[in-house]
Amino acid sequence: MKLHVTIWAAILSTGLPPLVQAAPSTVNPPLPDIRQLMQQVRAHQRELDKVREPYSFTSMHVIQDLDGNGQVKKTQSDEHEVCFINGHVIERLVERDGKPLGDSDQQKENERVAKMVEKAEKTSSGQSLEVGISRLLDVMDVRNERREMFRGRPAIVFNFVGRKDAQTHGLAEDATKKLQGTVWVDEADRQVAHLEASFIDNFHVAGGLFADIQKGSNFRFDQELVNGELWLPTGNEATMRARVLLVKNLRRHLVEKDYDYQRFTVETRQGKDVPAAKAH
Repeated sequence: MKLHVTIWAAILSTGLPPLVQAAPSTVNPPLPDIRQLMQQVRAHQRELDKVREPYSFTSMHVIQDLDGNGQVKKTQSDEHEVCFINGHVIERLVERDGKPLGDSDQQKENERVAKMVEKAEKTSSGQSLEVGISRLLDVMDVRNERREMFRGRPAIVFNFVGRKDAQTHGLAEDATKKLQGTVWVDEADRQVAHLEASFIDNFHVAGGLFADIQKGSNFRFDQELVNGELWLPTGNEATMRARVLLVKNLRRHLVEKDYDYQRFTVETRQGKDVPAAKAH
């Protein structure tokens, strides 16, 4: 998701009198049609899902349970090894709170991952950004389109807010109607570089019987051009307040950092393990 700002300035030194010299000029290309832009983003995301298969990376998740005043009560950190199979993200837990898994937990994790791999090989990707991209403009009102520099690259930026009267299908789209936020689309590569969103109203899961996500809960998502080769996720962050099963109040702050991207070679899958043998 990306765009490019072009600035032209020309001062002609012809020896003519100053009044007939060409004045400096700045040309800003018009903003793209947002609907067309997001369709390009969707197409690029689908292509990305195909070409990122040779990559693996490390993902660190930090989960903080908060009290009613927002103070941290408990912290848990999980480190995962991650790869992509048939468009699906496969995560293997390798450490918890800085300690490797014990033999028993490691065996359970191997079995869990093996099932995920088997399922991923048989099903096509659900597209992680599918709702946000393919349905965004049908469920949202887009506002304040503009061009900004983001991490040193030109980006097309716009705000969005969910439309209460939008026709939706499924839980994810229903939730989208309750959101407002901002999207940064890299202008040159047509990739979502950054997204911020928050709930502007309570969102009831199963009519509130299962969970009630409270107004003000928010999240953010980041992608970057890794090693100058490929756009890949670099992190997420969320602060969630919810009431679960009508009785339990849940307040959590979650931070995910993704790093150490490497190419791997696909080899034989002994025991249906994650097929990620890193290249030397």
